[in-house]
Amino acid sequence: MLLSIIIPVYYNEKSLPILYERLNKVSGEIKDVDFEYVFVDDGSGDNSYNVLLGIAQNDTRVKVVKLSRNFGSFVACLAGLTYCKGDCAVIMAADLQDPPELINELLNKWKQGNEIVYAVREKREESGIKVFFSKLYYRIFKLIALSNMPKGGFDFVLLGRKVIDAIVKAREKNSTLIGQILWVGFKSDYILYTKKAREHGKSRWTLRKKVKYFLDSIFAFSFFPIRAISALGSIIAIFSFFYGIYTIVMKLFFSVDVKGFTTIIVIVLFTSGVQLIMLGVVGEYLWRNLEETRKRPVFIIDELVNFESNLMTKNFS
Repeated sequence: MLLSIIIPVYYNEKSLPILYERLNKVSGEIKDVDFEYVFVDDGSGDNSYNVLLGIAQNDTRVKVVKLSRNFGSFVACLAGLTYCKGDCAVIMAADLQDPPELINELLNKWKQGNEIVYAVREKREESGIKVFFSKLYYRIFKLIALSNMPKGGFDFVLLGRKVIDAIVKAREKNSTLIGQILWVGFKSDYILYTKKAREHGKSRWTLRKKVKYFLDSIFAFSFFPIRAISALGSIIAIFSFFYGIYTIVMKLFFSVDVKGFTTIIVIVLFTSGVQLIMLGVVGEYLWRNLEETRKRPVFIIDELVNFESNLMTKNFS
């Protein structure tokens, strides 16, 4: 049996040698499984790629996929899934926050017939504000997108070959990996673990990337925004109708001049703002449709290391 370990790499030069040593120790303890390590360099601007080349020269199990630029973590994971050969694959971070020592537990759950095994974060050794916003995101996602999201969320996960093939075949853009994993279904189970604090380097998970990730999560897997703006538009229309009736009645039957220039201005500005928000929501859906119809490649390969040479001709559209 072959197990693929897929690791997206982005500015992780300091943690890569340590991660490789720990993976080697784990693979040595699991006697009935062969390993391959698929590192995907997602346009790192540091020395990560050269570190990976040094490791790959001494170990043919180490495969390196170098993307032409930074495409994002989701696309890097998709590239790894595209090239991996394993009967199952573990996706984990390169920053050592996901303990490689849990791989055997994930494998044991997979051997019991589960196609998806989540490593669910029971605790996190991170700042309180990060934990708060992370929990908030997963609650919102569970509420309005996919209800099978595990409490606490996940990004460390084992996928069986059925799931791998389904995700690679979909080749969606502007999506999220965890959303696609939850969406495909299949039998699943989970283990609990504590996400470790980052020891090396600085996180490149910027606010802009977090906002895009949140929007991709919602617009790719939920119709809630469209339903919400429809409901809001209906509420405003009903309110406006009754307010119009009220002004007519007060003028015709009670001879009361309905004053309120300030009120009118506030209402106009409010409704204009709501309309712009509605147009923005519709625009997000339309833009995503445009991206899909362009048929541009999801990712572009720069170099492959320790792969068969004919893999460079693969179609990634």
